[in-house]
Amino acid sequence: MEPNQAISTGTAFWKKPLVIVIGVVLLVGLWFMGSYNSFVSTNESVDAAWAQVETQYQRRFDLIPNLVSSVQGAMKQETAVFLGIANARQGYAGARTVDQKVAASVQMESALSRLLVVMENYPQLRSVETVLKLQDELSGTENRISVERSRYNDIVRKYNVKVKSFPGNLFASLFGFEPRVMFESVEEAAKAPVVNF
Repeated sequence: MEPNQAISTGTAFWKKPLVIVIGVVLLVGLWFMGSYNSFVSTNESVDAAWAQVETQYQRRFDLIPNLVSSVQGAMKQETAVFLGIANARQGYAGARTVDQKVAASVQMESALSRLLVVMENYPQLRSVETVLKLQDELSGTENRISVERSRYNDIVRKYNVKVKSFPGNLFASLFGFEPRVMFESVEEAAKAPVVNF
């Protein structure tokens, strides 16, 4: 065997494993990049879904003062109900985390349900056109909130499954992706408000 032929055979021997190693490294790198991008995309979807929930909450919070001012004159003795609504709005405005906002929205739902129960006891309000329109808008808003909460929870569930399942949990811990909080109503939300006169 000639010396040049031995050198070229030895070089060819090392080229194949090097190409295989580079190929494997590239595949692993692409897989890593795809996994990371998938987590980023799903995390952004969760944020977008929560933004939709907040949009509907804001609509509710914008409607409630109009409803309250429309009925306040006829129900001056119901200051506790109006105070509860004001406190709930303030609590939501001061909430910083999703958990705090969920708790504040549940407090608002409770105060709002008390207002609606009290309004039922004032028959003259049921015939006021402004109050009826506002009640209809508020009812529509509550339906929108329910739909957006459901969408949010669906997206959070998918994200959390990705974060908690293998091998996603390895990537999630490596890149700092944490499970997200789902919207859950508290036990008090299922109870009808008690109004004493």
